[in-house]
Amino acid sequence: MGNNFKKFTEEELAVFIARLGQKPYRARQIINWIYKKLASSFDEMTDLPLEFREELDKTAFISNLKLLQEQISSDGTRKFLFQLEDSKSIESVLIPNTRRKNKFTLCLSSQAGCALGCVFCVTGKLGLIRNLKAYEIVDQVIAVSRIISNPSITNIVFMGMGEPLNNFNEVLEALSRITKLMGFSIKRITVSTAGIIPGIYKLAEKAPDVNLAISLNAATDETRSRIMPVNKKYPLKELLKACKEFPLAPRKYITFEYVLLNGINDLKDDAMRLVKLLRGIRSKVNLIPYNPAPVKEIPELYRQPSGDKILEFQNILRKAGITAIIRKSMGADISAACGQLKASYSIKNEQ
Repeated sequence: MGNNFKKFTEEELAVFIARLGQKPYRARQIINWIYKKLASSFDEMTDLPLEFREELDKTAFISNLKLLQEQISSDGTRKFLFQLEDSKSIESVLIPNTRRKNKFTLCLSSQAGCALGCVFCVTGKLGLIRNLKAYEIVDQVIAVSRIISNPSITNIVFMGMGEPLNNFNEVLEALSRITKLMGFSIKRITVSTAGIIPGIYKLAEKAPDVNLAISLNAATDETRSRIMPVNKKYPLKELLKACKEFPLAPRKYITFEYVLLNGINDLKDDAMRLVKLLRGIRSKVNLIPYNPAPVKEIPELYRQPSGDKILEFQNILRKAGITAIIRKSMGADISAACGQLKASYSIKNEQ
């Protein structure tokens, strides 16, 4: 079938075009068609000579994710099940901005499955299937942009399937393409991690302007190690040290995500310990009431705390001067909320 143009970096594409005897500006035209105009074939690139397009059709192609299923929540959230070239599958989620009409946040996956095994997360039950390539990450932005057409994606979050910092090089290349080739502002992109400390330091070096979010979920090593096995390798003291050293521009902060599990991490003492942990860090806390998952996937012992308990936890943080927001879970009725993603497609589904 030839060379997949989306596998090429900008530099590699320029070299390929030069080998075909074309001038350098042709590479820039093609990049503009793929990443700005979202072209899915060479035939759409009408400012390229017909002979050149025909030659490209013989030697190369433009890969595209295959949409297998789209689900729409009662709150307007849309979940997309995409098939990759090797028939593996991933999910992406488009979340409407409740305050700004026709503005959306796109939640991207960086891996098929996840190796971390956080006990309250359905994706973690899959284990790691494989890392996504940079172009497969970017293709989620391209595919969803084509589908929604008029509404605009205003924010991008790496909070879908997988641990982004365990796929660092491909995520970094994806960030480069989304910002440099698609023109998306780095200030509107957030990378979330369960606490991969070496990755946090590398992110600080390679992409310091991206927004950082930490999936924290507990204020003691004992509890965090129980619900997030990654804590055994990267404990809280070292994780918080990395956060304190992460470069922050004025008015920027690190977001700490805290899934509230009834009777496990939602006590007054947990809130007070969390206050102490975050001292010295410019931070915001997203309190996420646990999103129930199918019983066969997650034990019944994980439940959402009562509304009063959630408010009490929030008030303790606020009184300590910490911005704490109770995040409304979007898309829970289609299993698109935090911790619910599980791409379940197989080739048999098509037969």
